[in-house]
Amino acid sequence: MACIVFVVGEVALRLFWIAGGRWGYTACDRTDLVDPAGGCGADRVEALPFWTGWGAVGIGVALAVVVVCAVRFAGRPAATASWLAAAFLLLVAFPLHLLFEIPAALTGRPSDWRDLAARLALVIGGVLFAGLANAVGPRHGPVTPGYRPVPRWTRLWAYVAVALPVVGWAVPHGLWVLGVPFGISASTLDDIQRNLSTQTGVAITLVPPLAGLLVLGLVQRWGQQFPRWVPGLRGRRVPPLLAVLPAGLVALALVTYGVLSVAVFVGQLRAGDLRWSDVWDGWASTATLLVFLGWGVSLGITTTGYTLTTRPRQEQPADVGISS
Repeated sequence: MACIVFVVGEVALRLFWIAGGRWGYTACDRTDLVDPAGGCGADRVEALPFWTGWGAVGIGVALAVVVVCAVRFAGRPAATASWLAAAFLLLVAFPLHLLFEIPAALTGRPSDWRDLAARLALVIGGVLFAGLANAVGPRHGPVTPGYRPVPRWTRLWAYVAVALPVVGWAVPHGLWVLGVPFGISASTLDDIQRNLSTQTGVAITLVPPLAGLLVLGLVQRWGQQFPRWVPGLRGRRVPPLLAVLPAGLVALALVTYGVLSVAVFVGQLRAGDLRWSDVWDGWASTATLLVFLGWGVSLGITTTGYTLTTRPRQEQPADVGISS
């Protein structure tokens, strides 16, 4: 029911935009960020892009079909389709964007709240479809209960995934907020100081490493069993996909961002738009590209280890001796 409400709401909003309404619509992704709180002139947009209008309506219809089929024909195919829908919605929402933009917006930075609200709605939709997949999927036989320790290599990669955003992101950004030109030129530091408020700087410095601490859940007991202080769920098994799906999507987003950023960087060097002397002067800023890539890779490996550890294992019946 919740998935249907989400799909109907999204389709109704798109039809409202197609009919000429602009409530909740934003044009900031196609125009300069002038008046982001007002949608960057969304009221003056006459024709909607295809994927914002009829394309999104078509996707909504497809999602509705997934819901109906999942309810009527529960089983592995329905669960697979629901998981694909959940992954699609979460990938389109691009949670990595929310990770940086929401803290900055809360500290007073001019932000496109319409876009942030739309992305949050997609995240909610992805979670709802993940719940649908879990509800209609095939039921496994009895599995080995309790906490299963992860392999040592998984734990080591988890520590890498936690350390990278601290050492490679929080430390240099914290120094820049404090006015220390660590690994960047004085002119770049002046630009940062001029365009970045203290509150916003603190937010974007602290949020990524704090979010990175959630990776520890993939190698700790509370990532497999709900803690005792969680009402109604204490001691119960954590559905593995509840951890694997968001962790996997974030890892994919980080790796994609890192690869694309490195490709742009190499292209600028080859075209002569960027000189090696500039790279050396701003080595700390350039290194953040590798930080994102390494963060994504380490998170992906940790997620793989968690998946292998928590996959269902059938209980083996005890051997019965036959006496002569």
